Amino acid sequence: MQKFRNIVWCVSIPALLLGGGAMAQSTVDSFPSRPMTWIASYAAGGPNDQETRLYANKMTSLLGQQVIMDFKGGAGGTIGYGAVAKAAPDGYTLLIATGSYTIIPWLYKDLPFDSFKDFAPVTQISKRASVLAVTPSFPAKTFAEYITYARNNPDKINVGTAGAGGISHLAVALVHSMSKTRVTYVHYKGTGPVMPDLMAGRVDITSVALLAVLPLLKAGKLRALALTDDKRSRLVPEVPTVAEQGLPEYSVPNWLGFLAPAATPAAIVNKLGENFALVARAPEVLAPLEAGGSILVGNTPAQFRQFIATDSAVWKKVIQETGIKLEE
Repeated sequence: MQKFRNIVWCVSIPALLLGGGAMAQSTVDSFPSRPMTWIASYAAGGPNDQETRLYANKMTSLLGQQVIMDFKGGAGGTIGYGAVAKAAPDGYTLLIATGSYTIIPWLYKDLPFDSFKDFAPVTQISKRASVLAVTPSFPAKTFAEYITYARNNPDKINVGTAGAGGISHLAVALVHSMSKTRVTYVHYKGTGPVMPDLMAGRVDITSVALLAVLPLLKAGKLRALALTDDKRSRLVPEVPTVAEQGLPEYSVPNWLGFLAPAATPAAIVNKLGENFALVARAPEVLAPLEAGGSILVGNTPAQFRQFIATDSAVWKKVIQETGIKLEE
């Protein structure tokens, strides 16, 4: 009888394991079987919103399930990040992260999540140039004149940002830290609310995605002082980078990426990554983004994880060496 029981166990355990593997594969094959929610770490209406809606529309078509956008901007993106960190790890809730994702661990104390342990990278979907744009009435016509004006008028320049601790804040803060000048920061909840005040002259300057302001630059409603990336853009080849104009160590590229809660099954993360790679190659997505200066990436989860580690190390060094703080 005991021998019979042993035989039963020898047969049943592998059968159970095989059954579990089949169930897991079935879950992946059927994913997604209901609508997905993408939590945006920024406010609606800005360039990030314009870009990610293109991805949402294409992903809905590819996977046959609706993508619902949920905007949770503010606090440098930490509100949206925290919501995804606590979400069910089933692939149905994703975080849309911006360049601030690798900045906030070094700026914020006592975050309710761990940026490196609570998320599973899916893909870096794009990168793009940003521009330092001023209202046309601002007295400085070039970046060099802007720095001179800042030195002669400490704290009098009003800088509009898309949120304290975000990439638009740090891009300008780094300029003033490196040039040893002081300005006044006015923090908004996203790029959308900044633009009317910039054009009206209520704030003087902002760092913003080229995609968002190219028509305004062409129409003369805003003026570009410099690009924050490490090279010029073919869309505005006449606009030099910050590095070309006296701060050679300066480079602040921006990017967008998708992350899932940490315990999301690897098979689902990989399936999402594969579909995002298809999104990045879709002509209906490529054309409008390249027209606005964005570059589609669509890398693998492993590649995105490595990018996050490298970018985070850069910002850690910058913030520790310059002493940039949230209140700046």
